[in-house]
Amino acid sequence: MQLHWHRRDLRGADNRALAAAARAVAAADGTAANVDGGVISLFVFDESVLAHAGAPRVDYLLDALAELREWYRERGGELLIRHGDPREVVPEVAQAIEADRVVWNRDYSGLARQRDSAVRQALNEVDIPRDSFHDAICHEPGSITTNQGDPYSVFTYFGRKWQGREKDDPYPDPDTDLLVDSDTAGVEAGSLPTLDELGFEKPEADLLTAGSEAAQKRLEAFCEDGIYRYEEDRDYPTQESTSRLSADLKYGTIGIREVYWTTENAREDASEAEIESIEEFQSQLAWREFYTHVLWFHPNVVSENYKEYDNEIEWETNEEHLQAWKDGKTGYPIVDAGMRQLRAEGFMHNRVRMIVAAFLTKDLLIDWREGYDWFREKLVDHDTANDNGGWQWAASTGTDAQPYFRIFNPMTQGERYDADAEYIKEYVDELEDTDPQIIHDWHEASLTQRRNAAPEYPDPIVDHSERREEAIAMFEAARGD
Repeated sequence: MQLHWHRRDLRGADNRALAAAARAVAAADGTAANVDGGVISLFVFDESVLAHAGAPRVDYLLDALAELREWYRERGGELLIRHGDPREVVPEVAQAIEADRVVWNRDYSGLARQRDSAVRQALNEVDIPRDSFHDAICHEPGSITTNQGDPYSVFTYFGRKWQGREKDDPYPDPDTDLLVDSDTAGVEAGSLPTLDELGFEKPEADLLTAGSEAAQKRLEAFCEDGIYRYEEDRDYPTQESTSRLSADLKYGTIGIREVYWTTENAREDASEAEIESIEEFQSQLAWREFYTHVLWFHPNVVSENYKEYDNEIEWETNEEHLQAWKDGKTGYPIVDAGMRQLRAEGFMHNRVRMIVAAFLTKDLLIDWREGYDWFREKLVDHDTANDNGGWQWAASTGTDAQPYFRIFNPMTQGERYDADAEYIKEYVDELEDTDPQIIHDWHEASLTQRRNAAPEYPDPIVDHSERREEAIAMFEAARGD
């Protein structure tokens, strides 16, 4: 019998480790009727992982697991549920079902690699073979390097090679007669816990539907419409041209190969401009992999700057400013809209993520780690590699070779990407009836104008022009200029 351990691959389709387990059983002529054959799957609620989780992600996870368990049961199989330390639970379950092998798909964070190493050792001690598989990204870390064999620190060159590399086809679903249920395996199925039992309160955010079926629908809808407008519209938060697959890719409710090849198939009968748009979306998949490679080779970037400066960056500590940013009450409308969307939906449009990150680090001069931690708590799609890469990019401490004076002007960003203030008004109730031009000129309006236009909306907590100069001076000091 083969035991498949699910982690960030909460799907049955296009799942490399699950497909490998089924293939091994089929090669040995195993069937569900034969207790010596078959595949059964396991998910473990790991306290060391939950300690870093936020309520939106755990809520989404539980829904995805419920759907996955139903997927197995409809096919005569089972998803076993356990709670504890995987170093103990995985070998224990493997021994209970007399597993011939345990398989899983690799995760690339430092924490995950430590966990997996410990589980491998624990399985060795009870003499149970195990295999892990590259699955979460198209090209595993170390497969795209410079001509000298070093990992890339700049995306441009990585992205070109990524686009030119052949991608695997999606892996097949396991045959239903190869899946076994808990009774056949002789173990308890276990029950899914509630949010409360895991120590989380119901999140305030209204989340998208979780699970593979919903992910499939999102992908199909995107490839029928939004992908053809992606290059032109992706920076505009009201255009609805993004895929909204970020949480699905984070939890693996859809396979990366299926996503890639579905976008490739969208090329058929597409115009030249539409093909360029498809390739722009695919470049975002490459960015996701680039940051995963960075994390693999530099696991310390989770808490340390990727880029080294001669001196420490003298970030400010201002709890009042930090809280105003978290609450969406900075007096900068596009920033506040993004932060309120985060609370309301567990999500934020990508362009707005860049704006709010730049505002925290370059206008408020607050350490990027504060923002990263808040995103980790509130985002349903929080991904260690992607979020860390994005935050360090905005803070000028990351892989990008661009200079430290990359500073977004939040007013011009709002006017450029939300000219009619539709996005802002959707999330900032105080500005619902305010003229868009007043919204975009809020920083320049007099106190009287502000009170007349939107008496409940706050004044800007900092002056952008002044803080821009202070940010440049802060980084010059760090550089030793």
